Amino acid sequence: QVQLVESGGGLVQPGGSLQLSCATSGRIFSIETMGWYRQTPGKERELVATITYDGAANYADSVKGRFTISRDTPQNTVYLRMNNLKPEDTPVYYCNVEKFYDGTYFHTDALWGHGTQVTVSS
Repeated sequence: QVQLVESGGGLVQPGGSLQLSCATSGRIFSIETMGWYRQTPGKERELVATITYDGAANYADSVKGRFTISRDTPQNTVYLRMNNLKPEDTPVYYCNVEKFYDGTYFHTDALWGHGTQVTVSS
């Protein structure tokens, strides 16, 4: 069974930085797209950033210039470096995997982690 495990969330003051990590476990040979989403209670989950197998990154307008997504492709791990954090960056962050190959089958169902809380507050 494939699982995603996020880490790195926590409390930070406005203007501070955090780095989130998402490690995968289970039978995964390669992943097409990895990404980060976030969700505030009562609101829909929104895209933060995604990165493809060949390193092409896509960001939400609200985080461009402040957040950087990267991945360790051989280790199937994705990172989100968050700088100049604002109170509105506060919700729970979820790791996402879109389309992966387990060495035998190509899976198209999205995978989600359980989330890590980021709180930006003074």
